[in-house]
Amino acid sequence: MTDADIRQAFLEELTKVAPDIAPSDVGDGDHLQDDLELDSMDFLNLVSALHKRLGVDIPEIDYPKIATLTLAIAYLKGRIG
Repeated sequence: MTDADIRQAFLEELTKVAPDIAPSDVGDGDHLQDDLELDSMDFLNLVSALHKRLGVDIPEIDYPKIATLTLAIAYLKGRIG
């Protein structure tokens, strides 16, 4: 998968979990919880959705590695098959 593919998948899953967030509102460095106000349950739902869509296990210790779009793309790219 390319960075663009991962970005699209991440944003699609994020907006399913938090429909009040538009993809255009998500900056590369915006923190999901601090800046976009994603609550902890929505964050866990996002982790689950990414696992289902991309087949990537994201252990709790790695949650900070997907805290922003830029971090998530790099992390997921390194973990996808």
